[in-house]
Parts: sequence; structure tokens; C-alpha cells
Amino acid sequence: MNIDGIRGKLTANRSLAELTWLRVGGAADYLFQPADVADLQHLLAQLPAQTEVFPMGVGSNLIVRDGGLRAVVIRLGRGFNSIEIAGDLVTAGAAALDAHVARRAADAGLDLTFLRTIPGSVGGAVRMNAGCYGSYIADVFVSAQIVTRDGVLREVTADELKFAYRQTAFPEGAVLVSATLRAPAANTTILHERMAEQLKKRDESQPTKERSAGSTFRNPAGFSSTGRADDVQDLKAWKVIDDAGLRGASIGGAQMSEKHSNFMINTGGASAADLETLGEDVRKKVYANSGITLEWEIKRVGEPLFEQSK
Repeated sequence: MNIDGIRGKLTANRSLAELTWLRVGGAADYLFQPADVADLQHLLAQLPAQTEVFPMGVGSNLIVRDGGLRAVVIRLGRGFNSIEIAGDLVTAGAAALDAHVARRAADAGLDLTFLRTIPGSVGGAVRMNAGCYGSYIADVFVSAQIVTRDGVLREVTADELKFAYRQTAFPEGAVLVSATLRAPAANTTILHERMAEQLKKRDESQPTKERSAGSTFRNPAGFSSTGRADDVQDLKAWKVIDDAGLRGASIGGAQMSEKHSNFMINTGGASAADLETLGEDVRKKVYANSGITLEWEIKRVGEPLFEQSK
């Protein structure tokens, strides 16, 4: 593929395994790392309409299947990680890490502490309406800048994104480049103390030293005493996994963590197929045990290896 005039890096047949937290998966047809927004616009405007585009963050919530991805993968880097604060507004580039945004906001006396323990970057957080401790991106979202599939830079609002539990109605093929959040004011010292406590609690309860992609499944919807399907609802995914006797269950190098049974880990040498097969086995056995259908929170993309070899 020849695209004249781009200033970023375009790499053919690029392995994605080392770009994901689970360290699995095949190659993308192309990986593009744009220099800036204008460079991204230029590439998207020049790409044939039938070419698939897949925006990829830091790979913290992703399984790329072993056969790879028939797409141009867009991975934003240093030109997209700025964090700017004006009054109660925090504008962050899509590549800015959630944890960095939380810390910078706290330094300015603004409360985005719920982002501190969420793995990944702002782009992914907006796309999946990330949240924890009962707070969500939707609660603080003002607007975002996106580049559409045909290379147009424009703003999107909350009404357009239709925030829901762990999902948004994001325009097909578009790439989010920045987001503006409105954060409530709070005492800086208290905010940093709260984040330190959150980190301590996370490290005690989650396999943070293992290769994982965060929560494997969404908490089952419809079981909250408050009627809100979110992270403070009464029924947790780990509980129904435990009830089905699946804590520590494994296939190949894939395992449901002994420390937190809703975390799937690569114990070493797992394939994407191992991980996805284990996840589907857990879903089947949980349904058989409780009648509850677990929904994947980890995003799975690409083709199985056997399809690529046909």
C-alpha cells in the first residue's frame, strides 16, 4: 500500500502480540502511527473506502486472534498524549494514560480519581465508557474530537455517543483523538490519598503482576438493587464464576486467576485461541450453573489462525 505524503510510520505485516497486555495475537496488514492529527486525517482520507480501520490503544483490554487483523491498525503515540487543564475542564489526548490524567487532575484539585486504577488510555476509556467505584466517563464527559473514516476532524457530544454500560455508539471507522472532561473540585491531598488507597486495594485483590487484560466479563446486568447496571451492582462476575467452580480453571497457557476469578491471565505461552476458548468455556459453564449469560468485557478482534491459512 502506497500513501503519499504521510509523515508517520506505516508498517506492513506488523505483529500485534507485543502491543497487547496479554502478549498474544497475529499480525495486522498494516500498523500506522501518525505524527499528528493532520497526518491521521491525510491517511484516512487516502485509504480506499473498503479498507478496514481499527483504532488501537495500549492493548490493555484486547485479544487479537492468532490469524491477525485484516485492517490498518491506528496506534496513537506521543503526538496524542497531552493533558491540558482550564478551570474544571480536563482535555486529554486519546493516548494519554488514564492513570496520568487522574494524577494531573488531582494536582489541580480536580476529582477524576476513578480513572487512576483503570488500565489503558483515554481513547479506550471513552469508547467503552470505562468506570469504577460507581463513577463513569459518561458522568464527566463534555465532548471529544474524532477523525472520521473519510478524514474529517469533528466534535462529538454525549448525545451522539449514547453512553451505556461498557459501551458507546461510536462512529464506525472513526478515531478518537482527544476528549474533554468536566471534573468536580476537591482537596488535592485528599485526592492523592484516595488514589493511593485505591491502588493498595487493587494490588491486594487483583493479579496486577500477571499478564492480564483487566476484567474478562462485564458484571451481570439487571441484578442491582439500585436498578443501575454498573460496578456497584450486587451481583459480580467473579461471584458467578466462583459459584460454577471455575476459579483457577485453565486451558493451555490461559487461566482464570486464582487471585481474582474474573481476571484471565497468560501464564506463559498461551495463544489467543487458548484465552478465547477458556473464556467461552467459562461462559457456557456459568450459564449451565446459574442461567446467567456472561458478556465479554475484553474486546476480541481478528481471525483465528486456521482461517488465515486457508
